[in-house]
Amino acid sequence: MICSSKIKILGLKPFQFIYRFTKGQQKGIVALFLVIIVLQVAYFIFMSIDMKSEKQQTADEKQWLALQAEIDELKAKKATHKETIYPFNPNFVSDYKGYTLGMSTAEIDRLHAFRKTGKFINSAEDFKKVTKVSDSLLVKLLPYFKFPDWVNNKPRANTVDTPFKPDYEKRDKFTVRKSKENKVKVIDINSALEEDLDKVYGIGPTFAKKILRRRAQFGAYVSMEQMKDFPEFSPEALQGLSKQFAVLGQPQVERINVNTASLSQLTYFPYFNKSLAKAIITKRSMKGKINRVEELLDINEFPIDKVKIIALYLEF
Repeated sequence: MICSSKIKILGLKPFQFIYRFTKGQQKGIVALFLVIIVLQVAYFIFMSIDMKSEKQQTADEKQWLALQAEIDELKAKKATHKETIYPFNPNFVSDYKGYTLGMSTAEIDRLHAFRKTGKFINSAEDFKKVTKVSDSLLVKLLPYFKFPDWVNNKPRANTVDTPFKPDYEKRDKFTVRKSKENKVKVIDINSALEEDLDKVYGIGPTFAKKILRRRAQFGAYVSMEQMKDFPEFSPEALQGLSKQFAVLGQPQVERINVNTASLSQLTYFPYFNKSLAKAIITKRSMKGKINRVEELLDINEFPIDKVKIIALYLEF
């Protein structure tokens, strides 16, 4: 009230002083005020955004710092982690497996080229001869080599130069020759009757029927080693079977065409199950055609230790 009265006394009104300037000057003053106001508004907006960003950054930093201890622990574990090596068959080393084992690309390529010839590695010496790995790497891998039973039990003369071929004829002739010396009558396992099998100690009628049912699934046995597929047979029963029976002549097996067999046909094959049959069908669909049994070996569930026997039942 005092100020307004004083202004009235002086005969002045608020902002009346602006009229002392020319119109051009008045416009400049108004524009200056507008610029100042705009700058002030922009400043306050920028400061509010910056404060929000700072708060957000602080929250992110807090979250990161909360996880930092866990990150450091994981880094420490990774630094001290050692790759676990599991037992493996050196004949079936994939590129990735070879890399994790410490093999060079050239060494892996030599192994794959050797396998394409249809031959098998049957010892650590063979592995070194084929791949040319260093002695230090061979010593590291040696405890993890896992060969099938038929490799571990056969004469050492069978080296890397042994081609992939059925060996049941040689074994069965040896069995027959030995049986003649001992004057024991040997019966062809593929023509044996239930009463013939029943006479073997540890077999009996139940196990005899199992042998005949499995023979019907195969069409014929190709090796007496297949008797070991029955986990319930005692060592005495297996020994009795090998003494009194053998695979004689050329067995007439029921061959399965890997590229045309249905899911049920593959599943019915005693060495396959439904999961493996599906994997085979998937693989042949992706490849277009499977040409050799070796192409099936990279399927996880494939029974690698029985590959020689399985190969005699398949066709491509």
